[in-house]
Amino acid sequence: MIPKETVQKILDTARVEEVVGDFVTLRKRGADLWACCPFHGEKTPSFHVIPSKGQYYCFGCHKGGSAVGFIMDYEHLSYVEALRYLARKYNIEIVEKEETAEDIANRQRNESLLLVSEYASNFFKEQLKTEEGRAVGLEYFHSRGLTDATIEKYGLGWAPSSRHALSDAAKAAGYKDEYLLETGLCATYEPDNSLHDRFYDRVVFPIHSMSGRVIAFGARTLKSKEAGKPYAKYVNSKESDIYVKNKSLYGIWFAKNEMARKDKCYLVEGYLDVLSMHQLGITNVVASSGTALTEGQIGLIKRFTQNVTIMYDGDSAGIHAALRGIDMFLREGMNVKVVLIPDGDDPDSYSRKHSLAEVEEFLAGAEMDFVDFKSSLLMKDTAKDPLKRAEMINDIADTIADIPDAVKRSVYVDFLSDKFEIRRDILDERIGATRSKRLIEEKKAADRERERRQN
Repeated sequence: MIPKETVQKILDTARVEEVVGDFVTLRKRGADLWACCPFHGEKTPSFHVIPSKGQYYCFGCHKGGSAVGFIMDYEHLSYVEALRYLARKYNIEIVEKEETAEDIANRQRNESLLLVSEYASNFFKEQLKTEEGRAVGLEYFHSRGLTDATIEKYGLGWAPSSRHALSDAAKAAGYKDEYLLETGLCATYEPDNSLHDRFYDRVVFPIHSMSGRVIAFGARTLKSKEAGKPYAKYVNSKESDIYVKNKSLYGIWFAKNEMARKDKCYLVEGYLDVLSMHQLGITNVVASSGTALTEGQIGLIKRFTQNVTIMYDGDSAGIHAALRGIDMFLREGMNVKVVLIPDGDDPDSYSRKHSLAEVEEFLAGAEMDFVDFKSSLLMKDTAKDPLKRAEMINDIADTIADIPDAVKRSVYVDFLSDKFEIRRDILDERIGATRSKRLIEEKKAADRERERRQN
């Protein structure tokens, strides 16, 4: 097997324009490259290569991906064979690592977890066709405006009310208890330590990996909260070897090509926000699925685009989440804007009330740069209070300090200076002090982590 470090070196070294350029003639148009597609016959170039993203996409046949994916498709090679091809091209030595018994066991175990997750996904889909599933689950999806085509495409399902329907069916099909437990599909309960389903009496949303395999589930109850009884509106899969929450995004498998093509991603909060917007025709949309935004999730988005628009509810919780997201995206060097849905709506309900053209027009007009977004929130209380106004400007300057690129920082400093008629040198001093303070804090944190590992 190829060591992980070598695989990463190959992926980091291979440039999509150089790889594709070995097979077709690329012509520059702006910052990108174009050619007639090598996968289908055409006279007008529709094959788009985006060096800055490491991606290609054909508007004709809709093939797209990375340098590795191109070699796999064009030369009909497996993933490993494509890696070896690129290693030869870039003179990267591969020192094959013999797969140990432990390596083999881990690989087989992960495959078993993926297979039982796929089985569960198919089980939940079939349960949606039962009398109970149609009466409750399907009726709910239809009430939320989802079509049968959308329900089928995204694999939505129903977990029956029985506490052991899935576990009984899976064991009868030959799946082992350990894999049902490891994936979090089932759990053991006292007093007899018997196996019961984790998901029951709920509608189910499967979560896919970047390669399109089912790795986890989110499930929503349709019952109302009752006094004195435990209540969880959503139940999600626990983390496992195939599912790490902070490195997963709902909808990424369906959205990634459009994210690369549009060079933009809309980030929303929930499953239904993604589904309703995709159904409407805006498919470069993903969700953090009820978890706080993480650096791992930002890294997934960054693989396809540098541009993200945060689209959260207009209530206080949504505003707070948007403010936190702005800082995180800026620290990763990304370009971030914000759209707040009118109060009382969310992306799901808003997209169901309006046509595609109306939603696109709204998004184009409502998008705000982070400086405008923050100032619009804070200026309401600062018009007649100079101290609060100063605090607001300092807050925005501290956000600008998160931007790693010096040129971008400089542009935003000019913008902030003009907007609030503050001397640039004063803003530069504030931003410089903030960056120095954060660098010291980061160094201390790194030193503490190093000491912890050594001990």
